[in-house]
Amino acid sequence: MELSELQHRLIEKLRDGLPIGKRPYALIALELGVPEETVIETFDHLIKDKVINRFGMIVRHRSLGYRANAMCVFDIADDLAPDIGKIMANLPYVTLCYRRERVKDVWPYNLYCMIHGRDRLTVRAQIRHMIARLDLGDIPSKILFSKQCFTQRAGKYGAPSASSSLDSAALTGGSNTDACAISPKPSVIGRIS
Repeated sequence: MELSELQHRLIEKLRDGLPIGKRPYALIALELGVPEETVIETFDHLIKDKVINRFGMIVRHRSLGYRANAMCVFDIADDLAPDIGKIMANLPYVTLCYRRERVKDVWPYNLYCMIHGRDRLTVRAQIRHMIARLDLGDIPSKILFSKQCFTQRAGKYGAPSASSSLDSAALTGGSNTDACAISPKPSVIGRIS
């Protein structure tokens, strides 16, 4: 698909994220000399045409006091994972839920969710609630609490560099891009905003 000059310019504007303000699209429109509606419509087309495959925000949760961050991983039957993932993603304390392919003899988990909380006691209670609510008590799983905060960054649009060994789609957000090496392309089920 051939991109227009405006589409290229908008993608370039996304490289460092949206400007902070009540109307970020209006700020971009002002810089580009086009109406705000044109910016919004162009972004909509880029998303619809799958030029942009994921559009969201990164919240610096630690600076907001959320220091107990757990990634919960489960080995769910592939035919059940979409339905369980959708229910999981709609729990009020689940901030992100997605699937990845298993890595044979290395990593048997295919359904992931993140829970961010102010303290581990609360997060552990939420995990117990989720496991009971979804009847996952007998499912192989792991709970991985963050020990260190890595730099968070948005995905970079455009052609990947020749030295990049990871699929660029796998680098959309995330706190530790090394984790993307497990599976090149996550399938996002949902998130609570």
